[in-house]
Amino acid sequence: MGYVIESEIGGVFVPVRDIEAARDWYCRLLSRSPAGDVLFGHLYVLSMKGSTGSLLDSKDFKGPHAGKPIFHFNTSDLGGARSHALSIGAANVSPIVDGAFFTFNDPDGNLLMAANVDPAPRFDPGESRPDEFSA
Repeated sequence: MGYVIESEIGGVFVPVRDIEAARDWYCRLLSRSPAGDVLFGHLYVLSMKGSTGSLLDSKDFKGPHAGKPIFHFNTSDLGGARSHALSIGAANVSPIVDGAFFTFNDPDGNLLMAANVDPAPRFDPGESRPDEFSA
């Protein structure tokens, strides 16, 4: 029997004020040209490697994710990634911490991270079954 809710993140929403400006900034951050349309006047799907996408969303913007990063971008070159973030005008670019990551803010104040860390282990659906859990 399949799972009703899969062990997979389909997308991560990032609140932004101006969808076109945010699309352009994130595309510069990732060194690529904007592709695809703004959907419904407020949503831009930023495709990523793998199955999880970043969804820039300007609908009912109430403020940024500022306390902790909600995700990190992978990099194998922290120094180069940090220099690139500085070159595109990212705000509050931190020093590299523990040789593993640095943080920075997008133009809307969202706290982002770039990290050179091992990937999270993949979920094996054979490891646990829903009937093994008790309510």
